[in-house]
Amino acid sequence: MTVLITGGSRGIGAAVAKRFASVGMNVVIHYLQSHEGANEVARSCLDYGVKVLTVTADVRSKEQLLRMKEKLAAHGMQPDILVNNAGTAHYGMLADVSEEEWDQVMAVNLKGMFLTTQMFMPYMISQRYGRIINVSSVWGLTGASCEVIYSTAKGGVIAFSKALAKELAMSNVTVNAVAPGAVDTEMMGHLDQDEKSALQSEIPAGRFAMPDEIAALVYFLALPEAGYITGQVISPNGGWFT
Repeated sequence: MTVLITGGSRGIGAAVAKRFASVGMNVVIHYLQSHEGANEVARSCLDYGVKVLTVTADVRSKEQLLRMKEKLAAHGMQPDILVNNAGTAHYGMLADVSEEEWDQVMAVNLKGMFLTTQMFMPYMISQRYGRIINVSSVWGLTGASCEVIYSTAKGGVIAFSKALAKELAMSNVTVNAVAPGAVDTEMMGHLDQDEKSALQSEIPAGRFAMPDEIAALVYFLALPEAGYITGQVISPNGGWFT
């Protein structure tokens, strides 16, 4: 079995890659610019004795994704499991958002997921088995002030997952979304320590999630035993939103 993780060079993506490698699955780590980060994750995965491949592509570019697909095929690593994790955030009042910023967030979070899924789902359909897991956000469920375009994009990830699940269910390909709450990754870097403490005080669990905890959920959804779970949105958020 092979898993492809987009945005796999750090944070949740890196944790997902290591989790799958730890159970003996071959891993493809996609990245855009973080070459050394991807190689570091790859080295950790290789310690488990699995086959590992790093690939770079702009998920907004169909041409680059086609080249990536050809490279995977040449290495015999067509993915049985696709984790669409690549994304970008934006912070600021909607009144201050430029058209270029809007296009950028939508292109990475939505167009990238669409192109990557469309690129790799035919193989899953042909073998009548596959798992597609899309990483959304709790803000895709509830919305967040000063994160309107990010919330909109992640809400789109959820709608995409629910709709595609219905298309692919008869092919034994499941599609689910994971919508994490606050996770201790670089995406929290815009907050200072006081802001982090204030945010943690709002979360019943009293802390941020660790990337490994999100990776555990992604792994569960990829299991053969999870074949009856499709079109679902699961939000590990420490009781923050229920």
